[in-house]
Amino acid sequence: MIEQTIAELKKLVPFKETTESGDIVLVLAEEEEHPALLYALVTGIERDTTRRDEWWHLSLQLLSVPPQSVVWTLRTPQFTGQESFTMGGKGRFVKAIRIEKPQSVSSPGPKAKGGLRLVK
Repeated sequence: MIEQTIAELKKLVPFKETTESGDIVLVLAEEEEHPALLYALVTGIERDTTRRDEWWHLSLQLLSVPPQSVVWTLRTPQFTGQESFTMGGKGRFVKAIRIEKPQSVSSPGPKAKGGLRLVK
């Protein structure tokens, strides 16, 4: 079921191919009845030196109420959305989203105090 949800998300969300500190990631968590979707801020990516293979400590600030800090130990394909994985027997998917910069207005209007543009 999680693979079908991932396929639908890839049609709707502008994902990045890489994940870096400072990125916003979409986290899909398989739950009992419905999948849970939430955003998280990547606050750090550090190599797990206790393992022979390439694993990373992915530090996340979950943008939930209340906000929560978590650290997950994942391989690169897992935190870049190249593959889904399980935690506690439940499917998971993590991938950074591409945030588009707003397009600048071609003809700025008059400025208000404090440098804001007046919109009528």
